[in-house]
Amino acid sequence: MKILLVEDEQKLAQALGRGLGLEGYTVDNIADGKKALTRISLHRSDYDIVILDLMLPSMDGYEICKQMREMNITVPILVLTARNETDTKVQLLQSGADDYLVKPFSFSELTARIRALLRRPSEKLPETLAVGDIELNPGERRVRRSGKEIPLTLKEFGLLEYFMRHPNQVVNREDLLNHLWDFNYVGFSNVVDVHVKNLRRKLDSGGSDSVLETVRGIGYRLTQ
Repeated sequence: MKILLVEDEQKLAQALGRGLGLEGYTVDNIADGKKALTRISLHRSDYDIVILDLMLPSMDGYEICKQMREMNITVPILVLTARNETDTKVQLLQSGADDYLVKPFSFSELTARIRALLRRPSEKLPETLAVGDIELNPGERRVRRSGKEIPLTLKEFGLLEYFMRHPNQVVNREDLLNHLWDFNYVGFSNVVDVHVKNLRRKLDSGGSDSVLETVRGIGYRLTQ
C-alpha cells in the first residue's frame, strides 16, 4: 500500500514515515497544502490512502478534503488534528474526511485506523489473494505456493501483492516504481528488475513452474 503523508512537522513526519515503512507501506511526504493537493490530483491512482494534517502552510486540511472530493478523488482521507472539539470533528467529516485522529496518538492506533479505512466496502480488499497455486494473505503477510510457505522481504511481498491484484496484465516498471518506492527514491535504475528476479527465484524454488513472465521492453506479467 502507498500512502501520501501531508504533514509539515518534520520530526513527526520522519517518525511516521519510518514506522509506516517498517509496517510495509511506501510513504511520500509533502509539507505544503497546495503542493499536496496538486500531487494527489495528478497521481490519484498511485495512493491507497492520504494521511492529512489539519493545519498546513498555504492550504488547510479542510480545503484539501473539500477540493479532493469535488474532483471526485475517492482515496480515503485520515486527518490528524490537535483539536478535539466536536465542531471540528463534524466539520472534518462534512468536508470529506473519512476519519480523524487527535494528537497525540499512539502509532498502533494510527495503523489500526489505516487498516480499518482500507477494509471499508468501497475499498474492500479480499482477506486472501489467490492466483493459480499461489496464495497471499495481506493481513498476516504470508505467501504460500502449493501449500508451502515462501519467506519474502517487504519489497518482494509488495511486488507480489501488486502483481496478484493485476493477474494476467502487463505491469510496467514505472507503475511498480510509483507504487512501491517513494518519490524521493534515488538509486540504481534496475532496482525493480533485481527485486523481481529475487521474487521469481523464490516463487520457482522447489521446481514449480515459473508464473512471473518478463515482457521484453515493457515489464512483467503474472500468469494464472
